[in-house]
Amino acid sequence: MTEKHGGQEEAGRTFSVAADGARWTYAGTLTCANAGAVLAAAEALPLPATGEVDLAGIRAVDSAAVAVLLALKRRAADEARPLTFVNISAALAALLDVYGIEEIVAA
Repeated sequence: MTEKHGGQEEAGRTFSVAADGARWTYAGTLTCANAGAVLAAAEALPLPATGEVDLAGIRAVDSAAVAVLLALKRRAADEARPLTFVNISAALAALLDVYGIEEIVAA
């Protein structure tokens, strides 16, 4: 999948799953330009066995990233599974703080 960003093409991003299924990682941007596709791809994956999602590779975020994380937390709650986001960038942490949901996402 390829998406256009500001006239440039960038490969679509999604969560990567560890070989043993224990954790997910994300690298790249997570913005309104790709959030729908990222969420749709994530919904097709089993939740990580450890419940850990590593966000260290996120380069750019906007409020759509917050929506994706909340949707994943809701899914985990519906499936009675733990889900924790680690290595949250300063930019994402600032957005979570603005929306007053940093504790929800970190829990």
